Order: sequence, then structure tokens, then C-alpha cells
Amino acid sequence: MPNQAHSNYQEAQTSRRSLWKFIVPSILGLLLFMTPVAYKNGVTIPIAVLAGEFKALLGTEAPLIVTILICIAAVLSFITTLYKPLHNKPLLTTLFLTSYPWLLLRILGAVFAIMTLNAVGPAMIWHEYTGGLVLQELMPTLLSVFLFAGLLLPLLLDFGLLELTGSLMSKIMRPLFNLPGRSSIDCTTSWLGDGTVGVMLTSQQYEKNLYTQREAAVIATTFSAVSISFALVVIAQVELEHLFIPFYFAVSLAGFVAALIIPRLPPLRWKTNQYHNGTTAEPCELSSKPLKELFSLGIKQAIQRAESSRGAKAVLTDGAKNAAEMVFCVLPVVMAIGTLALVVAENTSLFSILGQPFVPLLELLAVPEAAKASETLVVGFADMFIPSIMAASIESEMTRFIIAAVSITQLIYLSEIGALILGSKIPVNLIEMFFIFIMRTVITLPIIAGVAHLIF
Repeated sequence: MPNQAHSNYQEAQTSRRSLWKFIVPSILGLLLFMTPVAYKNGVTIPIAVLAGEFKALLGTEAPLIVTILICIAAVLSFITTLYKPLHNKPLLTTLFLTSYPWLLLRILGAVFAIMTLNAVGPAMIWHEYTGGLVLQELMPTLLSVFLFAGLLLPLLLDFGLLELTGSLMSKIMRPLFNLPGRSSIDCTTSWLGDGTVGVMLTSQQYEKNLYTQREAAVIATTFSAVSISFALVVIAQVELEHLFIPFYFAVSLAGFVAALIIPRLPPLRWKTNQYHNGTTAEPCELSSKPLKELFSLGIKQAIQRAESSRGAKAVLTDGAKNAAEMVFCVLPVVMAIGTLALVVAENTSLFSILGQPFVPLLELLAVPEAAKASETLVVGFADMFIPSIMAASIESEMTRFIIAAVSITQLIYLSEIGALILGSKIPVNLIEMFFIFIMRTVITLPIIAGVAHLIF
């Protein structure tokens, strides 16, 4: 009996330690990634505050540092991909061994960064609204976010928080969106912080076989929402700050409707239910279980996940790998694709021509200055902020309101979110992203126009 009592005591102690191993890192992850805090006259999350302060610390040297990192990635990728000198170095192989198309993009990103930093070559590449915008404004922000978010993501991924959330939120996410409950974390993180963090989180979980191809594609293109703080920047650009509450209501309503419809249409509907490793997902029955049972199951799975964690050193190591992968694999691609997209937007009439089919729809919706508004609808595919810049010259407040709101609900833009998805292993290509972008525009535009007619 004493031995039995001792054994029971040890089991209780182990169980208690496992519970705390789940609770402490998970709470820390929630505080860092999902707790709203006031920052610079806006609302964001602590991880974005850390990134913002780090960016401020880098100051004017940030573009130079980014250029050096992109050049390192390009040179090492060239050597590794062509000559394959790395043996028994899995991390370096993961970072720098790539396919020839992606190698070309990394080299192109390095060339664009050097040209922009030194203002050499064709001005259309390094102009302040093309390469200059990407290198001077976007890249320092991404570098800061990647470093902190990549380093600290294991707090959300590795200690059971997603297992518990996945069980509880399956009652909502499965019936509405046919997605795992854990995807609610990705959406909330994007909404409170930054869409790039949501894409990072989705990519990491896809590579760990926690999302299928369809789930990863849907979450990245549908739930990597623009942060509240960026929405404030957009509405300020069109000088309608006093309408922020109805503005964000219109954005949220239209985004919700798009999330219900678009995953049920091609190309997202055609994505397979296979994981990254090729195995097929089993049907999920969680949503049919009572909430109490789901909570018990979630706690059990969370504790099991926490028990399998390898400790603080492993967390830091995994986080450093995450950050390095995002910095060396994604930054060059964002520089290349973002610059090319903005060059096309600024120097050709392509997006204006593509916007012409929207003129009849805008006129049908009784949107003032329909012809001018149509030019802004497709240009958002290059960069989300360009439509609001173009809308500043439009006199109608209603039209400016609609353009600003639609630019946010379109979600996918090549200078950031689109390039991040293309640079990750999430199975969505450029043509598919453009179709999803157009579908989001067609679905959300009438909803936003309807709200605008109620306001103006």
C-alpha cells in the first residue's frame, strides 16, 4: 500500500507539472499575440509593439540591413541550389536549397534591393512608390515582425493552446467554414496584430501537418485579416476617421460573408484534404460533441502536447529556425514580387483596364464617380494602400468610403500577404490568388455599397 500511495502521489505531481507546462506558456502566448494594447494612438498586440520598437531602434539603417540579409540569402541560395555543397546540415538546406524559379526571385529581390538602396538603374524600380515603398517602409516592418513573431510562435504552437482552442471552436468553425477550431487563433492574431503573423502561423501549422492543403489555403486567403490599426490608417488616408465604427462594421460584415462563400467555390474548393506529408485527413466529428466533452478532450490533448514539448532551449531553437526561415526565404521574394507589382501599377494602365468591367456594376450600385472608382478596385492586388491613395482625389465621400472598405476586404495583395503566401509552402499560386482577389471584390463590393447607402 505505501508503494501504491507513493505511485499515486508521483502521478498526481506529474499531472500537475504537465498542467502548468500547458498553462504558463499558453497564457504568455495569449498575452503576446492576442491581447489588445494601446500603442501610438491605435490598438495592436504586444508582439507588434516589440516589432515596432525594434524597427524604431534600427532607424535609418533598416533598409541597409534588409538589403544585406536579402543579398546573403540570394548568394547562399545560388551556391546551394547549383552546387549542393551542404551535407548533414538540414537547417541550411531548408533555408537555401530551392527550385530555380524561386532562386530567380531571390536573386531578383537582391538586385532590386541594391538598386533601390543606391538609387541606381531605371527609376521605375527604385521610385518612392515602387521599390522605395517596399524597401523603406514594408521590409523593415516585416523584418521586425518576422524576428519577434518567429521566435515566439512556439508559445502558441507547442504547448497545447491550439489543441484546446481547436476542440472548443470546432462548434463554430466546422459548421460555418469547414475549418478546424484552431484556425480561430490565426484569424484573431491577424485581426488584432498583423496579417503577416496570421500567414506565418498558418504556414507553420501546415508544415507540421496540422492543416490540410485546403484548410491552409482557405485560412491564408480568407482569414489573414488586416489589423484594426491598419484599418485606422486606411480610413484616415481617405479623411473619414469620424466614420470608423460604421466603416469597420461594413468591413467585418463583408468579410464574414466572403468567408462563408469563397471557400465553397473554385479554386479553394478544389484543394485536397491531404496534409503536407501526403496523408489524407480523417473526417472530423468534434462539432457534434457537447461542449463539456469538447473541453475535457481539449484539456487532455493540450496536456499531452505540453508533455511532448522539449523545454525552453528547444522552444528558442525552434523559434530561431522559424525566424531565420521567414527572413531568408520570404524577404527576398516579397522584395521581388512587391516591387514588380508596384512597377506595373505605377507605370502601366493594366490595372485600369482590368477595372473597366467593374464600371457597370458600380453604376448599378449607384456609386458616384464610378469610372474613377473602377480604377482603384483591381490595383489593390498590387498593394492594399494604393486604392486609398488614389481615392484621396475623389470628391464623393461615399465613393471614398467604399473604396477604402473594399481595399481591406480584398485581403490579398502582392506587396505583402500575397508575396508571403507565394514564399511559403501554402498551396496557392499566383493565378489562383488573383481569382480569389476578384471573387472577394465582387462579393464584398455590393455589401459595402449597401452599408454606404445607409450612411450617406
